[in-house]
Amino acid sequence: MNSNEAIEYLENTISKETDGLPEELFLFVSRITPLISVDLLIKNEANETLFTWRDDVFFGKGWHLPGGVIRHNELFANRIVKVGQIELGASLEYDEQPCTFVQDLNVDKKDRGHFIAFLYNCRLLSDPDESKRYYGGSPRVGEWAWFSGSPNPLLKVHEVYSSYFK
Repeated sequence: MNSNEAIEYLENTISKETDGLPEELFLFVSRITPLISVDLLIKNEANETLFTWRDDVFFGKGWHLPGGVIRHNELFANRIVKVGQIELGASLEYDEQPCTFVQDLNVDKKDRGHFIAFLYNCRLLSDPDESKRYYGGSPRVGEWAWFSGSPNPLLKVHEVYSSYFK
């Protein structure tokens, strides 16, 4: 099979009705091109920052800002809103322009090693899902909590944002 036939095969077998690519194809794409993502900076009245717990083979264990990879033909705005719904069970509003953007490049990673991430200031319009609140002990994937300053452990990939957590 030549390259054109392989591309045609993939285009004809990928479902257009799903939210994103099948996992194995998404990982392949992440090996050949940077991924574009949004990260959400959400503060409360006490100037604490909202973090969620992550534990996976790509980034390890730690607290991180809610965020997600933008899908093909998806607006930044739509992904920001979806991240609020998916990760927090909340609705939110956000500034039109990102407060910063960063490039994360790890040439030693086979999958998901190159990101261009846009950080957006957001405000909650509804409370996060209380059933996912972290109350102490060992955090579970998807739990959220407010922190003053940087939480420990903070995922290495989000250390670039540490000045925003003050």
